[in-house]
Amino acid sequence: MQIRILHKQGKSLRAIACEVGCSVNTVRKYLATQDAPTFRPTATPRESILKPFEAYLRERIASAAPDWIPATVLWREIQSKGFDGGERIVRKFVAAYFGRR
Repeated sequence: MQIRILHKQGKSLRAIACEVGCSVNTVRKYLATQDAPTFRPTATPRESILKPFEAYLRERIASAAPDWIPATVLWREIQSKGFDGGERIVRKFVAAYFGRR
């Protein structure tokens, strides 16, 4: 709606794009259609591939307290148990477990 108002005020496509925070092509596309923009519903969130291994990871982290086990080691351990995800997701889980991030 704001794009059409700015266009009626005589502003250029580039000025509208700067003010609204989108590209000139988006402004052009919006002005070419008479309908309001439609949006797809967001996809339902998927379950994490780490979910089946979270209990094991929590148990391992708790058993090592007050020391810690590097995320790389935990990743290798769950890889041998069938985890096929990347190391980064394990790092994020461990960081969130310790309240970092």
